[in-house]
Formats: sequence, C-alpha cells, structure tokens
Amino acid sequence: MELEAQASDRMDTEECTPTPLQRELPVIRRLDEAVVNRIAAGEVIQRPVSAVKELVENSIDAGSTSLTVLVKDGGLKLIQVSDDGHGIRYEDLPILCERHTTSKLSKYEDLQSIKSMGFRGEALASMTYVGHVTVTTITKDQLHGYRATYKDGVMGCEPKACAAVKGTQIMIENLFYNMAARKKTLQNSADDYSKIVDLICRFAIHHTSVSFSCRKHGAARADVQSVSKSSRLDAIRSVYGVSVAQNLLKIEVSDDPSSSSFKMDGFISNSNYIAKKIAMVLFINDRLVECGALKRAIEIVYAATLPKASKPFIYMSIKLPPEHVDVNVHPTKREVTLLNQEIIIEKIQSAMESKLRNSNESRTFREQKVDPLDNSVSTSKAASTPPSSFGTKPQKVPVHKMVRTDSQDPAGRLDAYMQSTQSSQMQRNSCLASMRSSIKERRNSRETADLTSIQELVREIDSSCHTEFLDLVGHCTYLGMADDVFALLQHNTHLYLANVVNLSKELMYQQVLRRFAHFSAIQLSVPAPLWELIMLALKEDELEPEGGEQENLREKIAEMNTKVIKQKTEMLEEYFGIHIDQDGNLSRLPIVLDQYTPDMDRVPELLLCLGNDVNWDDEKACFQTIAGAIANFYAFHPPLLPNPSGESLQFYKRASSGDPEQGSTSHSADDIPEEQLEQDLFSEAERAWSQREWSIQHVLFPSMRLFLKPPTSMATDGTFVKVASLEKLYKIFERC
Repeated sequence: MELEAQASDRMDTEECTPTPLQRELPVIRRLDEAVVNRIAAGEVIQRPVSAVKELVENSIDAGSTSLTVLVKDGGLKLIQVSDDGHGIRYEDLPILCERHTTSKLSKYEDLQSIKSMGFRGEALASMTYVGHVTVTTITKDQLHGYRATYKDGVMGCEPKACAAVKGTQIMIENLFYNMAARKKTLQNSADDYSKIVDLICRFAIHHTSVSFSCRKHGAARADVQSVSKSSRLDAIRSVYGVSVAQNLLKIEVSDDPSSSSFKMDGFISNSNYIAKKIAMVLFINDRLVECGALKRAIEIVYAATLPKASKPFIYMSIKLPPEHVDVNVHPTKREVTLLNQEIIIEKIQSAMESKLRNSNESRTFREQKVDPLDNSVSTSKAASTPPSSFGTKPQKVPVHKMVRTDSQDPAGRLDAYMQSTQSSQMQRNSCLASMRSSIKERRNSRETADLTSIQELVREIDSSCHTEFLDLVGHCTYLGMADDVFALLQHNTHLYLANVVNLSKELMYQQVLRRFAHFSAIQLSVPAPLWELIMLALKEDELEPEGGEQENLREKIAEMNTKVIKQKTEMLEEYFGIHIDQDGNLSRLPIVLDQYTPDMDRVPELLLCLGNDVNWDDEKACFQTIAGAIANFYAFHPPLLPNPSGESLQFYKRASSGDPEQGSTSHSADDIPEEQLEQDLFSEAERAWSQREWSIQHVLFPSMRLFLKPPTSMATDGTFVKVASLEKLYKIFERC
C-alpha cells in the first residue's frame, strides 16, 4: 500500500510540472528604432579609424584637392576632417545625417556601376549615434558658410551662418560616449592614432592629386604630410621613407591590350628590402580594401626570395569594370568580391614571380665589422645604400656570431679583447666625442648657424619683438578675410585688421634665418633656364611699348643677372637650398614653411631680386637681402588673377562678338550670366583664391602662433589696425 501511495504521489507531481512545450513561448518584439540604429552604428563605426576612413572617402568623393585630419586622444575626444571639396547644399543639411540618405545612388541597379567610395548613406548617421557631430560647410555659390550639429541622426537646430573656407569640415567629439564597454577597450590612444596615421599614409600614396595632412591636436608638426600632384614613387618616398622607395620595382599586369577588363599597376619591394611585418596597400577601383587570398599568394611568392621572417612592401592598384566588383559585402566596405578572382590572383602572382626572378640578378648585402674595443657593431656600405628595416631598428650582432671576412681584421684575434691602455682609451673617447658633436651639429639647426652675421640678424629679431603683438598673434582667433589683403582677427574683446602679406613676409624672413643651411627642397619637374625666367620678370615690369632698344636692354640685364647668380650657385645651394645646375637651369627651391607651396608664377621675380637687389659684398647685408627676397617670394600675395567676385567679375566676362554696344554694356557682378564668363579662366581664379584663403587659415596663422616674433615696426606700418572693441559696442547697445 505504501508503494502504491508513493507511486501515486510521483504521478501527481509530474502532472503539475509543465513540460517545455507547455512553458510560455518567448515573444518576438519589434526593437525601438533608436536601439536598431545604435546597434548598426556599432557595426559601421568599430573604432576611431573607421570614422576617419568614412570621412576621408567622403572628402575624396567631393572632389577635394587638400585634406587635413586632426585627432585628439586617438580619436575618442576629437576627430576633425577638413577638405576643400564642393561642399554641401544648405537644403541638404536637415537630412544629411539621417540613415540611408546619399547622393551617390538612387536605385539598387546603380550599385552595378558605382564609382564613388561611399554609397549606403550610413556612415554619418552612425557617427551621430555614438558621438557629437558638427558640420561646417560652404559651396562656391554661397557668400558664407553654415554650421549644424547632429545627434541620433537628427539636426539639433537650424543651421547657423558662419565664416568658412571652401569645402566641408566635419568634427566628431566624444566618440563612443554612450558605449562604455567599447570606449574602455579603446583607451590606448597611441594604438588608435597609429592606425589612423597608417590609413592616411595609404590614401596619400594612391590619391596623388590630393594633399594629405594628419597630426595630433596641439602638435606643431604633422605626422603625415603629402604634396598633391606628385608622382607615385615620390609619394611613397615622402610617406614611407627613402629606404622603402629605393628598393621598389614597378609592376604592371593587364589582359589583352585590346580589352580593358583587368589592369593592375603598382610597386613591389625587391629582395634587398627586409621588414618584420608585411605592408600591403591595395586599391580596387580606387577603393582601399583588403584581400586575404591575394595577400596569401603574395607571401608565397616572397617566401622563396626573402630571408626567413622577412616581409615585403606592396602597393597595388587594380582596375576592373564596376559590374565585376561587388562592393556591398562588408559593413565597413573593407572587403569586396571580384568576378574571376582566382584568375586575377594567378596572373598577378605569375607577374610578380617573373619580376622578382629578374631582379635577383643584382642584390646588395651588408658587410658587418666590429670594433673590438667597443663591442658595438657598425655597418659599411658595399655597393649601394643598404635598406633599413621598415618600422624596425637595426639590431646589434654579437661578435661571436659574426663571420670573419678578412684575415687581417683584428676582430677575430684574441689579443684584440685584452684590456686596452689608458692612452688609447682616452684617444678613442676623444674621437667618439668629436663624432657625436658633429652629428649633433648636423641635427640641430640652431647650433650650426654659427656665422656671426646670421646670429646678429636673429638677435635683431629677438630684441625688436613687440610683446603685445606677440600675445595677439599667439592667442588670436581667425575670423575670415575682410578683403584681398586684410584678415579679421579677434583677440580678447578687440577686433583687428591684419595685413596677411606683411605678416607672412615677416614670418618667412624669420624662418629663412632660422633654417639657414638646413632647408628641404622643392624639386622642379622640369629645370627652368635662369635667363628666360629673368626675361619674364623684366617683361612684366616693363610698362613702355615693345621696341628694339628696350628688348636689347632687357637681354643685357638678363645676361648680367644670370652671370651674377651663376657665380654664387655654390653659396645659394649650401645656405639657402636654391640649386642651379652647370647649364644655368633652376632645379630646386627651398621649403621655408612646411605644408605650404608658394606661387610658382613669382619665381621670375625671385630670381630678378637675387640678381639685381642683393648686396653681395657685405656678408650680413647679403644674407639679409637674400632672406628678404625669398620671404617676398613665399609671402601670401593675392593671386595674379583678379578676385572672381564683386566688381572684378567683369574681368572674366567673355567679349561679345556680335553687338559692340552689348559688349560694352556694364553689368553688376550678380547680373552676369554664367554662360557669359570665361569658364576655364574663372575656375582657375576660383581655385587660386580659395586655396589662398584655406592656406591663410590652416597654414599661415597656426605657423605664426608658433614661430613669428612681430617686430615693433608693425605698430606703425599698418600691419595691425584695431577696428572695434566689443566691450564698448556692448555698452552702446546696452544704452540703446
């Protein structure tokens, strides 16, 4: 009976316990839109470098020729990308950061022929869900720019009018402020900043028509600086260094010449190049991507040619018909799918094998020697400069592991390791100190400017510095250009007009003296004859009509100045970086200010000043006048073409060939139809003036804050003009 009762109780208990099928099923709910957007944002913007990549690609799509990236705390505190592209229309600002709003396509079929890098319309929206986004933009038709802020895909308020330079500036602050776990894993700002620098380097060597700059917030010098319109090899040299560029082989692969379905060109490292980590830069249809299969195939090729544990440098640009590339396979567009991918990789692999096989006929090896008294290793160059490891430091080789290459070399003898005498040790220390001093002098430009005349000129700059203007320049806010020459500045509660031509000329003069004998160079693509350049300058200065006597006089003056300059070529190159070859051709000019290239139309004027105005007899006066001539050449003069706005717009009006009265009829600037303008000349002028304004804001004034010591003469020569006091204006408005 007890057994029956226990069995009955067990059955009752089982009946009361619900089976899995009897439990309540989970309910499927529609997620809130804000949750969906934040999840998607975390997938698109994985790290600060993801945001930088999206913004840089948008700037390139906008037709930019200059692009600047500013980063703070690895991008978590601040990412700022500024460009000089076509800008964003005022009407588009309200929907700019909404998801899936784009100007790149309108229907799905457009993906088959997409050429732009962006197309989904997700990047900016994603940034607003994980950071605070501010957009400042201006188009060429607008008199002023607009600034708008965005959060969670929505514009905060109506766009506000503001001063702006051509293009767009997008600023992201407090990235991942609402994603604590993600932000905690990204606290190593140095690691994230290095990823951003690497990204900009990759873009810089491919998009050679765009100048790139990347620096940390508060840093005086950019970590990446490339010049637009340089060759591919020059871009690699400026970004990755000479040790990489000098060990590259050019490679080209394509289908049948009559077909345009596949084409690849690039540079690959030869067998002399050694690095611990592969550096592969791959662009497919101008899109920066990764391809694991191609990377593995390349590593297989190099495994047979490079020493163990050494990796190559690869740059490749592959061109395919857009319909052969599926770009919509990865959230961050990091990967693409290719039609006939295996065939393409096989062709590239075969071409690389052939190229490397031919290059292996000549190879450079290091010969290593040891100083037995120092136990340190020195390297000597055998036939050509040996390559340094990309991203690595040369390691010392222990003496016992070295192979003797010379029987007379004392490194292999036992007596070489006996204790040296005190006199020989002192002598060696003296030589070492002398060598270190020599190296230090080459590195430190201040110590090498030991000419008395240069030191006197620098002391004059320091002694005549105006302390109030020094504070003004160091802490002013640039508001914009008031006209062609004067910029509007605010310092504390005062407004000033500042003559940018005078300021830039003084800055360049001081920089020439500070960089004396330590100039980097601008290499001219085609050397220019001195005589022809000076003749151009003389013809520009000549106001009288052409005549035989005038022409003969100009030729004599040009010959005389050419002769004078050719006699001073050695001094000009050694001290000022101006290189003139034996045939009298100008081939190099000095870089006075980083990130700035002067107006090359003023080269003839520079050479005329060097031949005509320099006092070659007195050393101090000579250096002073040469520095002044170079400073005038580098100064931010207005472009030679008139400003394409206001009354000067009449200059670009196309002459009417029909009715002479119609051609002479005056119009206001706004009345001139676009079809009546000389478009090529007008566009060239627009580019020149907008580039000057951008350089004034982003190059001149930041450099002035760091380097300029305003002389006291600027207090009386009209360089600074105080135009208003905001305190007084406020009191006047308060009374009213």
